[in-house]
Amino acid sequence: MIIAGAGPTGLLLACELRLAGVDTLVLERRAARGTHTKAMALHARSIEQLAMRGLAAPLLAHGVRLPTWHFGFLAQRIDFTVLDSPYPFVLSYPQERTEAVLEERARELGATIVRGRAVTGVAEDADGVTVSTDSESIRAAWVVGADGAGSAVRTSAGIVFEGIAPSFHSYLGDVMADNPPPPGFAVVNEAGAMMVAPMPGGVYRIAGYDPMHQEPGRREITMDELRDIIARIAGADFGIHDPRWLSRFDNTTRVAASYRRGRILLAGDAAHMHFPAGGVGLNLGLQDAMNLGWKLASVVHGTAAPSLLDSYDAERRPWGADVARHTMAQTALITATGPEGLALRELFSTMITDHPAVSLSIARRLSALDVHYPAAPDAHPLTGTRVAELGEHLSSGEAVLVTDDPTMRADGARVVPGAIGGARAALVRPDGYVGWAA
Repeated sequence: MIIAGAGPTGLLLACELRLAGVDTLVLERRAARGTHTKAMALHARSIEQLAMRGLAAPLLAHGVRLPTWHFGFLAQRIDFTVLDSPYPFVLSYPQERTEAVLEERARELGATIVRGRAVTGVAEDADGVTVSTDSESIRAAWVVGADGAGSAVRTSAGIVFEGIAPSFHSYLGDVMADNPPPPGFAVVNEAGAMMVAPMPGGVYRIAGYDPMHQEPGRREITMDELRDIIARIAGADFGIHDPRWLSRFDNTTRVAASYRRGRILLAGDAAHMHFPAGGVGLNLGLQDAMNLGWKLASVVHGTAAPSLLDSYDAERRPWGADVARHTMAQTALITATGPEGLALRELFSTMITDHPAVSLSIARRLSALDVHYPAAPDAHPLTGTRVAELGEHLSSGEAVLVTDDPTMRADGARVVPGAIGGARAALVRPDGYVGWAA
């Protein structure tokens, strides 16, 4: 098994495959782990799933817990404390540290991770896949492209990446600040849009939309530019200094037409890319890995037919498209700096304030607690729904049968006394979703 890409998605997938005893080689074009925090938000469902494997503790110990989070930089923030999860908050934790935790675990489990080796293409035949790199060709039974938005795996497989081209650029600065704004700061006015989020180590992420700097192309911004942007939009420069990262990014939004083509699969940013509104991108990839890992392992070991992998596309691609839609909706709000747009933003903020159910609905969407998977029409209502936690019962990556009938057994699943949602028996998949109930 070959995984292209040692970002969070590829590394968690490597953990899942090795937990199931699958020989796994991860190829990463970067010679060393990145030093910039591309993503910083971990949402409740991702933390739940990492906790199932005993991986959440170091993140929870050192991350910053944010009880509220912004949606489209609206004045009224979304309340996460009301979520029905053991983790009712957004956890601010740098991506490179998440990668470090996952890489350490993948290596402990026996995964081989080779850095400085770029995958340049893949070719499938009847017996497997040939993976071309910048130095050699390697044979494997299966390959997963977790190699980012510019995925060589996806491109060489001929999988269409459908969506919209960029229409604007945003700015980003990870900086220290002598006079930071209060927690939860976000502003949108005629001058532009800005949000400020705290990160571990006293760093602040300042990002948003500046209508005055919309020249094409991806480039870094300067500290002088960032100070000017902050002063124009927020009315003060917050005393920023010591930049960790300065960048610009656009709102390109695309979802792969299929997450599977034969023995070639896609996950993470190789399968979907979008504007980073709401901090959901890294989470979407981690959840791809949890869904795919046990299925792919079952097929490799011959305990399931290859057709099981079709359910990966059927279950995950609709949620990738859903995230694309709601991040596009947020970009419409973020860039609504004219009089009509500001009026629309005020209306939405008022709705969130006056109707807590609206805030809860958005919180569940951002945190992925409302993710559920298709079930047969005659299936029990719990089928396809999430299980928040089962202690350490899912740490081995095996399915769990939760039942109040001591005589009941299920092949390949450990038995745990109890009940879920009123069902006398529920088979919980390795990724923490109910596969069957009665």
